[in-house]
Amino acid sequence: MGESLQIDSLDKKIIKLITQNARIPYLEVARECNVSGAAIHQRIQKLTNIGVITGSKFTIEPKMVGFKTTAYMGIFLEQASLYNNVMDELKKISEITQCHFTTGNYSVFIKIFARDNEHLKSVLTDKIQIIPGIARTETFISLEVGFNRGIPIE
Repeated sequence: MGESLQIDSLDKKIIKLITQNARIPYLEVARECNVSGAAIHQRIQKLTNIGVITGSKFTIEPKMVGFKTTAYMGIFLEQASLYNNVMDELKKISEITQCHFTTGNYSVFIKIFARDNEHLKSVLTDKIQIIPGIARTETFISLEVGFNRGIPIE
């Protein structure tokens, strides 16, 4: 992490290309950027070393693997000091895919995938609401994803 966080226009173009398609070959990125494949490899390595790029992943469509219900939940803690204990317990619940420590009404805001509403109810009552330190919860079921995108790189 000794390198300074300086991102130039070539870095931005590389980031834009690889975030659109994480499987794009470096040579194709090089052609798009009018530089050598070695230059792309070095730039991506630099971006990884300074923490701009933290990995690559495949995105699974939840409905295609049987998770038809997406919900968001605001969690009220009995005390803010219980956050770490509650977080440790929430990490154990595989249906929870995101967890945020927030300002505002909720101490914690999470994203949950469930097979259906019955499964969601089970996750809520049998896994989440029994965690010591959770005072109460509010659940919102997502009816549809309007869009889902990464941050703009310009």
